[in-house]
Amino acid sequence: MTSDPSIPLTLLYAPGDRPEVVAKALASGADVVIVDLEDAVPPDRKAYALDATTDLLSSPHPVPIHVRLPSAHDTTAITALAPLPGLAALRVPKVTHGTDIRRIAALAPGVPLHALLESALAIEQAHAIATAHPAVRGIAIGEADLRADLGVRDDSGLDFSRGRVVVAARAADLPPPAQSVHPDIRDLEGLAATCAHGRALGFLGRAAIHPRQLPVIERVYLPTAEEAAAAEEIVKAAAGDPGALALPDGRFVDAAVVAAARRTLSLLRAHRG
Repeated sequence: MTSDPSIPLTLLYAPGDRPEVVAKALASGADVVIVDLEDAVPPDRKAYALDATTDLLSSPHPVPIHVRLPSAHDTTAITALAPLPGLAALRVPKVTHGTDIRRIAALAPGVPLHALLESALAIEQAHAIATAHPAVRGIAIGEADLRADLGVRDDSGLDFSRGRVVVAARAADLPPPAQSVHPDIRDLEGLAATCAHGRALGFLGRAAIHPRQLPVIERVYLPTAEEAAAAEEIVKAAAGDPGALALPDGRFVDAAVVAAARRTLSLLRAHRG
């Protein structure tokens, strides 16, 4: 599961207070490992988790390591982690306003930030958060908290929020968001089905909580052979012709379709060489 880290499809969470689990995550083949200092760590182990994570990040790693902060307001964690050479990005939980991002960016200059939107207010502020500071490299939904905040009982009740975050990311010229985790690690069929739904909504890749979920996520999010062949046909037909054109089968494509085809091929090359 080697890939270009600039186009991650699999992001694996590991609890920061369990260094042995973090080590396994780093060897799992995930495109990105997220060391979690928030929900996965009991309150009485937060200090230990931060110490263990600072030790881990004291040197660079071949796999990009993101850290989910204990909170958007934990100045101690932010300032401890920001200068470490092994840190690839900070993931900021429960962001509600652009001011949250700007405050953290000031404490962690030069560190890429990913905002997690987990409330109705955050969804309403999605574009403002996405454009709050140049350090923002992505936005994503924390679906468990958002579901509780909205009182949603059926998964489809989150589709409006999902679509809104996809649009906000695109409008801010950020990468497509990665999907939130699928909490049942045994339900690989459900994982595949919800990945397909997320892909149809415009997401790219997904966070996971167990290595067994990674191949399913990658399989669903990688272009199929048919999609790759169609993209190749479009790009070949468009070579040297920047305008709209007709394919041999009569389909009409324009520059936007050509750009999408090139993105498809770039994604495939990044993950399959």
